[in-house]
Amino acid sequence: MYSRNKMNEIKPYLFTDDIIIIHGARQTGKTTLLKMIMERYPVADVCFLDLEDGRLLEICDYGVEGVLEYIKQNNRFSGQRRFFLFIDEIQYLKNPSSFLKLFHDHYSHIKLIVSGSSSFEIRSKFKDSLVGRTVNFELFPLDFGEFLIFKKKKYDLSKEITLPALRKELQIQYREYVAYGGYPKVVLADSIDKKERYLQQIIDTYIKQDIRDLTRIRNFDKLNKLVHLLAFQSGQLLNVMELSNTVGLAKKTIEEYLFILENTYIVKLVPPFSRNIRGELFKTPKIFFYDTGLLNMLMLKTLPREITGGAFETSIFSEFVKNYGRENIRFWRTQDKKEIDFIVMNRNKPVPVEVKINAASLKYTALRYFNKKYNPEKLFCISLEGELHSNKENKVVNVKPWEWKRIFK
Repeated sequence: MYSRNKMNEIKPYLFTDDIIIIHGARQTGKTTLLKMIMERYPVADVCFLDLEDGRLLEICDYGVEGVLEYIKQNNRFSGQRRFFLFIDEIQYLKNPSSFLKLFHDHYSHIKLIVSGSSSFEIRSKFKDSLVGRTVNFELFPLDFGEFLIFKKKKYDLSKEITLPALRKELQIQYREYVAYGGYPKVVLADSIDKKERYLQQIIDTYIKQDIRDLTRIRNFDKLNKLVHLLAFQSGQLLNVMELSNTVGLAKKTIEEYLFILENTYIVKLVPPFSRNIRGELFKTPKIFFYDTGLLNMLMLKTLPREITGGAFETSIFSEFVKNYGRENIRFWRTQDKKEIDFIVMNRNKPVPVEVKINAASLKYTALRYFNKKYNPEKLFCISLEGELHSNKENKVVNVKPWEWKRIFK
């Protein structure tokens, strides 16, 4: 099992009284992460319940006493020592909120670590009664550093890499990352045919199974059409009325579908940056997919030989989300259409970032305007190749996709 960055975030909470909840899209590695915790931090008393097993789901739905009896019968649990209970796919429970609350409040020696496949389902079933009892973690597809680990490429990205041959190799690896995405099973597949098949299975399972299980949607053809249309718009301003007219669904229905897609970790609506909160609430968001492999399969029905500017920008969005959190990513656009691709809120300070495959294509107009208005410490251009053609302000820093975590302080 390969290491995931999320382990470092979870580790401080393993021996607290908090219920640990890990949620994210299917196939991002939640089950593997649970098993990795069991392996790396072994304790004497432990039980793993996978609720995709109907028998175990029935036991859990019966209630806490049924689970305790099962544990005693199968794990020789004395009822006195601290016990680790791992539950995979917690969203299948009829009432997970009440179940977890009872365990937390009455069996404090039992540490609960659970996973769920979507924040939408967790939010719809988990009530306020769990406030103060849980700590939540989101697991996304691999970021580029994890991608390199899975590919068994040993680079120390915390240090500057100046050797041209190594930078060329990293550029090749990043192009592959953009083309195929970061789902662990896809990254580990040893052929493009397998990668395409696995990605298509994720799409089919999501549309045909997850959405059917989690929602009341029955018009899958129109949902499928909407998802494909959105793939062509990743990185662009969201036009709900245009989508409504194209798909043939009411505006309200489109908004409901977007809510579901966002809360099942397929897309993210990114709001604009503004110091005026009212303005921020009423301006048009952009839409991004979380995974570029999924994005490419939806657009092209195959994986590309060459990456596009839109897919490259989407990959940078995905990197930012995985490292700064979904709520800390914005974009900036003025009424006269000056635009900066991303504003990353880092320690409550806006970090402006333009994204270009080739740095030489960067235009400075929007960055100059933003600099004059907000005076950030630095302005950034993330590029895969090329160099800036001019830099009179001496504040624009050109970095490669594997360098930004080292340079953004």
